[in-house]
Amino acid sequence: MNKAPPKYSADIILVPVERYSCPRLAHKIVVVGASTGGTDALGIFLRPMPADMAGIAIVQHLPHDYNAMLAEQLQNKCAMKVRVAQHGNEIKKGHVLLAPGDKHMLIHRKGQVFFVELKEGPPVRRHRPSVDVLFRSTANCAGANAIGVILTGMGDDGAACMAELKRAGALTIAQDKKSCVVHGMPAEAVRWGGVDHVLPLASIAQKVITACRM
Repeated sequence: MNKAPPKYSADIILVPVERYSCPRLAHKIVVVGASTGGTDALGIFLRPMPADMAGIAIVQHLPHDYNAMLAEQLQNKCAMKVRVAQHGNEIKKGHVLLAPGDKHMLIHRKGQVFFVELKEGPPVRRHRPSVDVLFRSTANCAGANAIGVILTGMGDDGAACMAELKRAGALTIAQDKKSCVVHGMPAEAVRWGGVDHVLPLASIAQKVITACRM
């Protein structure tokens, strides 16, 4: 009988900062995690976004070969420019970066510019890319300049580090049970105390758009 692989936390990729200290910036970034049912949910989430929307970074649990196809599908549904992230890409207005299926995606900041790092390493919460890694790195460097969204999915990836996002001052949103294909990830995020708002999928985009304009 095969043993399940170890269930590592985000600590194996990066550690949390002791103190969140990012200054308020003139722009925000949006980070999104999804798994089972997420490919359709992301299309619904992105469709209302204006072409000049704040930059969005997404981790969707998918086999590596499907990410380029998903990026193309999402591009056909929204006004923003969608592509699979490459190491060093800037997170900028009007652009959506989708994590590749074989690397963790981390957010860093230099001055007022946010950019992505793609990193090898063991799976976190048994996933690579991991939502926890995306959320922790965002909490560490963006704080209140970030909006975190967790969509439909099985398991608990993203829950622990969404709580870190909230503590860092980010606005955090989870998809409600009724509109989820699988409510595992959003439910765990609520259980960890990391969610400001629980909303139907169809309402999340407008909440994010409004928050980015504040």
